[in-house]
Amino acid sequence: MSRAREGAVAEVFFALGDETRISLVRKLCADGASSATVLSNGQKVTRQAIVKHLQVLEGAGLVTHEKRGREVLYLIETRRLDEARVFLDSVSAAWDRAIDRLRFMVEEEETPPPRKPRSQ
Repeated sequence: MSRAREGAVAEVFFALGDETRISLVRKLCADGASSATVLSNGQKVTRQAIVKHLQVLEGAGLVTHEKRGREVLYLIETRRLDEARVFLDSVSAAWDRAIDRLRFMVEEEETPPPRKPRSQ
């Protein structure tokens, strides 16, 4: 993975390191394009705070926005989520390989060595 891609993945994880932002991503994934007003419904923070959270998500490439008349709609951008998923899949695969190697080593140690035949 290139340094630029690692930086992009780090931005995604930083952006998703907040409960409110995770909630916003979930809403956008489930409901599609939404305004900050709609997204702020049911949140514990103000609409202005939601806009700031959306800016962080947009900075990480997770969200885009478009103006429709007077309304600004926010949309999920899945490409960065896919990059983060690929990273997590690679880490998970490496972890699985390490556990398999450890399991093999343990099983090898548990197997008793073959008995030497007795000399007569």
